[in-house]
Amino acid sequence: MTTSQETRAARETREAEEADGVLASRYQRSVADYWNQEKNPVNLRLGEIDGTYHHHYGIGDADRSVLDGPEEGRHDRVIRELHRLECAQADLLAEHLGEPGPGDRVLDAGCGRGGGSFVANLRYGCRVDGISISEAQVAFANDQAKRRGVEDMVRFHFKNMLDTGFETGSMSAIWNNESTMYVELSLLFAEHSRLLRRGGRYVTITGCYNDAYGLPSRAVSEINAHYICDIHPRSTYFKELAAHRLVPLSVVDLTAAAIPYWELRARSSVATGIEKSFLDAYRGGSFQYLLIAADRV
Repeated sequence: MTTSQETRAARETREAEEADGVLASRYQRSVADYWNQEKNPVNLRLGEIDGTYHHHYGIGDADRSVLDGPEEGRHDRVIRELHRLECAQADLLAEHLGEPGPGDRVLDAGCGRGGGSFVANLRYGCRVDGISISEAQVAFANDQAKRRGVEDMVRFHFKNMLDTGFETGSMSAIWNNESTMYVELSLLFAEHSRLLRRGGRYVTITGCYNDAYGLPSRAVSEINAHYICDIHPRSTYFKELAAHRLVPLSVVDLTAAAIPYWELRARSSVATGIEKSFLDAYRGGSFQYLLIAADRV
């Protein structure tokens, strides 16, 4: 074995050991593998517009005029509008974080490629820790922090949101942006409750299935299969928040505000085929898109 082969083997062994310490189940490893390999244009192409890479959907009235006019340039017009809508979603979440100051530390749980972390840091000047079980996402996001010159304030870590290793009471705010469906809520909110200082703020924007509809609809099941996730019923969020001293302060139903994004995306060049399932689920009432803000008491 050559020296370079020995070095590569040693690195691969170390990386495997580190992964074993973060990924607690075969399911988590499968999710990590998915996001480590993911290079979907619906995430990357939109982020290339201004260097802010989000891994979530958009809200608000879409400018459908971007579909009109000459064929030349239509793709770019639609991409820019989709990015505007996803940035509006990130801004709305940030507005609910409870005004953390420059001396505060906040956690982006399930940070993706880091877009939401940069939004919070730019808005409040706070220190941000982003965590993901995807090593590829963490490396990408840390590179973005260096490019922005904020690596001393915004840092990304290969960590499990159910067992972060951060100090008890160290966070002024925590958020999940479309990442709660990858974990058990009882375990997630127990860890968030431990990390938040008393009076700290928790915010999530998430899709959940409507208990009043009954069991998950076919469209919801299709979304689960597409993203390798397990969408929770709406009631479970409030049950587990209450069980872990997280008291809802604001609940906003964003379902109607989410539909224009999906209608536009369905007609775009970055459509993935899941758009119809989202639109069917939203319009049929089996699926809801909620913002929940809660205080740690």
